[in-house]
Amino acid sequence: ALAAAPLVPRLAIAQDAAWPARPVTILVPFVAGGPSDITARSIAIRMQQVVGQPVVAENRPGANGEVAARAVVRAAPDGHTLIVGSIGVFAINAALRPNLGYDPIRELAPVTLAVTTPNVLVVNPERVPVRTPDELVAWLRANRGRTSYSTSGVGSSDHLTMELFKRETGTDPEHVPYGGGAAAATDLIAGNVQLSFQNLGTVAGHIAGGRLRAVAVTGAERSRLLPEVPTMVESGLRGFVVTSWQAVMAPAGVTGPLLARVNAAVVEALRHPETRARLEGIGLDVVANSPEEYRRFQEAEIARWRGVVQSAGIRAE
Repeated sequence: ALAAAPLVPRLAIAQDAAWPARPVTILVPFVAGGPSDITARSIAIRMQQVVGQPVVAENRPGANGEVAARAVVRAAPDGHTLIVGSIGVFAINAALRPNLGYDPIRELAPVTLAVTTPNVLVVNPERVPVRTPDELVAWLRANRGRTSYSTSGVGSSDHLTMELFKRETGTDPEHVPYGGGAAAATDLIAGNVQLSFQNLGTVAGHIAGGRLRAVAVTGAERSRLLPEVPTMVESGLRGFVVTSWQAVMAPAGVTGPLLARVNAAVVEALRHPETRARLEGIGLDVVANSPEEYRRFQEAEIARWRGVVQSAGIRAE
């Protein structure tokens, strides 16, 4: 038995060297067409050229990402099953749901932070006569108890961003959750609510068409798509930098050498000029960093949103 002991690491190294030995599946925790799906399919197209095996994006929606995440947790840590998920799947769920069926830190291995996109604070231009964050805050205070905001759902990035805004500005618009960003934007355009934080990609067309007015973006810098719109930080809210993001993860237990190989393949796919152009065209900024950099970012995000959830008394539905 003692003589056989060194074979285990050698076997693991041999398996790593053979990766990928068969097609790679990237699970997507949501239906087709959203940011996670677009990111996963963009990676898959280029990654299969990099690794020489088919790479297939597979939609596995359900329970705010929990169905897909649990499937990856149960998968072999051999690099053949990955997941592309959102800030909700990898950070907010952990902050919001004490009985979550997976641990995004202990049970999933970080591959890379794939893309980020700022949220945009938008108002109905016919109902809200403001153009700057300062004017909006003054208007909300003057109309206390008579304002509401739409979101894509309880615990979503746009919901928690608004709760952070309310905490920082002492305002109190009422929350009206919808079944997605498109529905939240539609009701805002209809005038049934007055304001919303939405992913840039969701509302860019409505802003361009004059149906919504952008008041501020939540990125660290101004958006290429909305260069005239100030950031929250420029508007005086120090530290108010919020992005919605998509990341790639693998089952925990994947070895260091194999994780490095998977990271290199995913990063190469993301940084390909055609991939970058496709993602940036819909408002997604490519990051493609190291597993260590992404893990530090993920842990900080979980801590931040746990604080917002607790201070706002948010409960998962």
